[in-house]
Amino acid sequence: MSWEVWVVFGTLGGAVLLFVTEWLRVDVVALLVLITLALTGIVSHDEALSGFSNEAVVTMAAVLVLSGGLQRTGVANTLGRRVLQVAGRGEARLTAVLMLTVGLLSGIMNDIAVTALMLPVVVAMARRLKLSPSKLLMPLAFGSLLGGMTTLIGTAPNILVSGALRDTGNEPFTMFDFTPIGLCALAAGTVYMVFIGRRLLPDRDVGREDAAADDSIHEPYDLGQRLFTVHIPEDSALANATLAESRLHPALGFSVLAIKRGDDPHLAPGPDSVLRGGDRLVVEGRRERFDEVRGWGTLEVLPGVPSLGRLESDEIGFVEIVLGEGEFEGTTLFDYGFRDVTGLRVLAIAHGRRRDARLTRLDTLRLASGDRLLAMGPRENFGVLRAFDGLTGVNLLDARTAASTYELTRRLMRVRVPAGSGLAGNSLAASNLRDACALTVVGLERGEQHIVLPEPSTVLQEGDVLEIEGRDEELQYLHALQALEIDTEPAPGVDALETTDVGIGEIILAPRSELAGRTVREVHFRQSYGVTVIAVWRGGRAYRSNLRDFELALGDAILVYGPREKFRLLAQEEDFIVVTGAAAEPYRVEKGPIAGLIMASVLAAVAFGLVPIFLAALCGAAAMVVLRCLKPQEVYEHIEWKAIVLVAGMLTLGLAMEKSGAAAMIADNVLQLIAPLGPRAVLAGIFLVSALAAQVMPTAAVAVLMSRIVLSDVAALGVHPQSAAMCVALASSCAFMSPVGHPVNLLVMGMGGYRFTDYTRVGFGLFLVVFAVVMLVLPIFWPLTPV
Repeated sequence: MSWEVWVVFGTLGGAVLLFVTEWLRVDVVALLVLITLALTGIVSHDEALSGFSNEAVVTMAAVLVLSGGLQRTGVANTLGRRVLQVAGRGEARLTAVLMLTVGLLSGIMNDIAVTALMLPVVVAMARRLKLSPSKLLMPLAFGSLLGGMTTLIGTAPNILVSGALRDTGNEPFTMFDFTPIGLCALAAGTVYMVFIGRRLLPDRDVGREDAAADDSIHEPYDLGQRLFTVHIPEDSALANATLAESRLHPALGFSVLAIKRGDDPHLAPGPDSVLRGGDRLVVEGRRERFDEVRGWGTLEVLPGVPSLGRLESDEIGFVEIVLGEGEFEGTTLFDYGFRDVTGLRVLAIAHGRRRDARLTRLDTLRLASGDRLLAMGPRENFGVLRAFDGLTGVNLLDARTAASTYELTRRLMRVRVPAGSGLAGNSLAASNLRDACALTVVGLERGEQHIVLPEPSTVLQEGDVLEIEGRDEELQYLHALQALEIDTEPAPGVDALETTDVGIGEIILAPRSELAGRTVREVHFRQSYGVTVIAVWRGGRAYRSNLRDFELALGDAILVYGPREKFRLLAQEEDFIVVTGAAAEPYRVEKGPIAGLIMASVLAAVAFGLVPIFLAALCGAAAMVVLRCLKPQEVYEHIEWKAIVLVAGMLTLGLAMEKSGAAAMIADNVLQLIAPLGPRAVLAGIFLVSALAAQVMPTAAVAVLMSRIVLSDVAALGVHPQSAAMCVALASSCAFMSPVGHPVNLLVMGMGGYRFTDYTRVGFGLFLVVFAVVMLVLPIFWPLTPV
């Protein structure tokens, strides 16, 4: 083999590994592939970028815009709702109508958009009929995948495989070439799900079956187990403090759902709500955490402040960091992970020339150009700062200068860990004093020993004296939290916390959401969206504790509490799909007929061969904007840029495989092994390899790579190029057996309470059904061997 083939195989293997492990985003992987092939000279610079101008990529982007137009004008939603309304109450009939409706819509719309659009409708219908959503949501996802097989624009693999035919000198597919086989697959798949598949579906969401539609949202989350009432004593230090200042959530993990003051309860209080002595707070949280903090005992404040000279040494010092315009601007210390990256602890932040601007809650402060940060840490780490972009100054300070300049002396104190304290035996990290109570331990006295900036792993002992940087008020708030009283009377039911203005809603992350992989705290959920996250449903169970640091994932169902008007705002966010029926996004219904006419015109123009598909789709996308079915900024929101970059990079890899001879080598050494068994066996092999790859790799990547391999030596394989390409396209959409195979599977995973094995158990049979349909029906419409 030539060195070019080795490079291509190495790049292909690395890409597959990264796709399967998800160590990097798929679009980043595609860019790395493109860069590698361009730098090694396997493809020219123009060829490396050719994927972005490929007709298939342009068609994909334009079809996504067309789909967005049908979505924003309510065409798809109206059709889906009206059809499902006449489906009756029987589970079997409802499954059949749902899959056929979604399948037909997916033939002309993006399958992810159809699933996201119909998900709230299906969940509401399931609750109204007292069915578990798990009985309908997997059929919804599978119906959209099957429907994508029915037309050329139904799904990306169809468009990409047709483009591969054109690029290799073969006749590309037309709009309805997929329809005969696709409709047979949709019909057969629906029959399978009605008679077999639905019986294999889990029925874990029992809580939703026992209540009416509007009251059942919270049932499976078992919120009642974590609801109780705490009383603030009249003389508490929490009196006149805001909820944010009280640190009820950071320290105790309590989400305050209501403040009861006299006969007028205040539901869904905001962070600026002021507490009063005598208030009773309805909270959601763990009593065990409250008992743990109470078990710390009263930290005894000792006279005097820590000696400033003892806070620095040859190894530990102070540094002033001056920010300019660069990577820190607009972010927070927490979002940036400043402490993890630099190993330094920020003690104060000053805006411009003001030195006393901010000394508390530093992790949540938005940084700006001109800010000055006082940090403390190992001197050897100071040099790391000079590598950051946008710092205009890094100034070393001695302890006395730092203390006087930033007035640290009024924030330094010494406290003793009392005998019998629950802190003893726990590490500093486990105590969570900094995050929970805004108290930073800068030194530790233990007998004759003195430790400056003790490690997070340092285990505390009874009698330890902690040198703390923080406000007296924070310590008083901690003592006040320990003095809260838990009411013995049962807390009010969840229903009592809802009114016409305030309620509980359910949302999920949208497929294109950038919030996946970030924690609730990193998202600043309360500040950004005005609602409180009180539970998350994932993998068939509810999570209700430590949600601040809970990492969100696609498919999570998120239970939120707050003003209902905020739900309507959430519905307009591209990062979320609001499942609760009270917050439907307004549609431009007056533009519905226009959007429908535009889509029909595009389909007709392509079907009759008047213009190429990419041009027809572009004209339709432009018409959606010109005729105001879509706003200009919405065009960019509906295009899946991650998918566009992925496909462009994979097209470059496919070109490299063809130029280097790697594609022909795979065809000669793998597919040629089954060529003697006849064209049916070859097509079966192509289908099985493509479909199995689609369970763990992006379907678009599978379509691009397999089409290049198959079409590189199709004559030697003894099969007709269109038949082989059709096999690749249909198999690439058979991502039924894994939740990671396609975004629609992840989209319904949380709301359905599905586990990985549920997809394998139900999807394997559907995979066999589609495989049998393709093998039986394809030869009827397409020749097996070259003519």
